[in-house]
Amino acid sequence: MTFPNPFRPGAGHPPPYLAGRTTEIREFERLLAQPVILTNLVLTGLRGVGKTVLLESALKPLARQRGWLWTGNELSETINISEEKLAQRLITDLSVLTSQFEVDRQVIEGIGFHPQRQERSITFDHALMETLYKSTPGLVSDKIKAVLEATWEVVRHSGVKGIVLAYDEAQNLADRSEKDQYPLSLLLDMFQSIQRKGLPIMLVLTGLPTLFPKLVEARTFAERMFKVITLHKLDQDDRRAAIQRPISDNKCPVSFTVPAVDEIAYRSGGYPYFIQFICYEMFEAYLGHGDGVPNPGITVAHIARKLDSDFFSGRWNKVTDRQRELLSIIASLDDADDEFTVQEISEVSKRIGGKPFSPSHVNQMLGALSEQGLIFKNRHGKYSFAVPMLADFIRRQATDNP
Repeated sequence: MTFPNPFRPGAGHPPPYLAGRTTEIREFERLLAQPVILTNLVLTGLRGVGKTVLLESALKPLARQRGWLWTGNELSETINISEEKLAQRLITDLSVLTSQFEVDRQVIEGIGFHPQRQERSITFDHALMETLYKSTPGLVSDKIKAVLEATWEVVRHSGVKGIVLAYDEAQNLADRSEKDQYPLSLLLDMFQSIQRKGLPIMLVLTGLPTLFPKLVEARTFAERMFKVITLHKLDQDDRRAAIQRPISDNKCPVSFTVPAVDEIAYRSGGYPYFIQFICYEMFEAYLGHGDGVPNPGITVAHIARKLDSDFFSGRWNKVTDRQRELLSIIASLDDADDEFTVQEISEVSKRIGGKPFSPSHVNQMLGALSEQGLIFKNRHGKYSFAVPMLADFIRRQATDNP
């Protein structure tokens, strides 16, 4: 028999059932209830923990239900090229909101802008917004602040409570002092300025754990500007709900046994993406064959190995042999799944034989691995794996290839 697979592994794909995250959703509700925007949101965590899903599947609908407009995008590394690139990104995203509003010409002229169009009712679309941006004197920050103020003036007449600008993969945003370009600082300065004026425009940034330290490094006031919510792996009850609810809600003809549910919960490490991946593959093995013949010989352990191939191997194959040696040493540490230091790595490398790593060499290699997205440095000077359960994968490689 055939039956639609209820599970959805994929980058940012909404799961059939969003397990856990009640605390995080309630915290965002409190931010939306602010009479004046004093605190914005940073949503952070490792890859696969469900940041994008929470943003799109829960926070965005919640904001809209509360009367807020929502726009945003994913920040690519090209935004770092210049402040102008960031400004164009913001204008494009804001115009998606304003293009649905027709306003009286007097409203537009009331903000000191006199468009050449002669219609009485004007749509504040991308072209008009771009004209306002270019005609405003001053720096890029002055221009984009004028656009933001005009945007609020246009939409507030419709009775909305505020605007949320939400950006995913925000760890890609960075200042480039060597090019005299500071897009990250520009973003922070701009929002601090308009929020001091009382404009209800909230900034939501989502990214890897490197994000908040970068914000504070760019502008120290960022520490007081954001509420940081860190997503962690799901607890046991939420893991089971993420596994069982999609099956029961969709009235699937098969279900996982209790031991299978426990094994999936364990093998996934509690990371939502891994739960979706393992469950999807298990479901396909049982009911996904075109001939309708189930394959009950497939076990959770088999699927976990497929996860190694599909998720981890691509990252592992990009590192050098010497970097693999260093990563293997890190994976052998007692705190490999939590935090580790340069000194710990160097000391262990001297005890296990082979060519040891000096502290300076470890520091240099960790920097290179950080650029590859495998390691990140937290605000306390310690390091962690940026990919969930990477230490387990590395230990399996050592077992398979001694």
